[in-house]
Amino acid sequence: MRLVGDNIAEPGVYSLAQALHIADEQGLDLVEISPNAEPPVCKIVDYQKFLYQQKKREKELKANATKIVVKEIRFGPQTDDHDYNFKLKHAQGFLQDGNKVKAYVFFKGRSILFKQQGEVLLLRFANDLEEYAKVDSMPILEGKRMIIMLSPKKKK
Repeated sequence: MRLVGDNIAEPGVYSLAQALHIADEQGLDLVEISPNAEPPVCKIVDYQKFLYQQKKREKELKANATKIVVKEIRFGPQTDDHDYNFKLKHAQGFLQDGNKVKAYVFFKGRSILFKQQGEVLLLRFANDLEEYAKVDSMPILEGKRMIIMLSPKKKK
């Protein structure tokens, strides 16, 4: 196995017995870093400290990861122009903040007969938001809802 790290005088390839002996002399642990390498890579460190640093690194990566927020906007199949424009302005704000937008038309009772109107409404919505967003999925009917997903365009 290949030994690396700050605690060894000469990094290089050692047998398992030699590596364990070096680790015992220093009062530290032999930790396998890369088992798939040829030969496997090991490091002589304090195992508890190694685990702590690994958890700390994972926590930092998790904190730096971007969180995707999905905002929902609900329409009826017969939504009026004023309501439509009001919801359009909200969607523009959401997209400028970097959030995804899930717009849907909710069909209640017999209004399911107006599927075409719902689809036209969602396509018009996507078209009006063309400069702010790109369409992830075209209008899809799921049960009593027709849904369209929009995600913000990258800022240049």
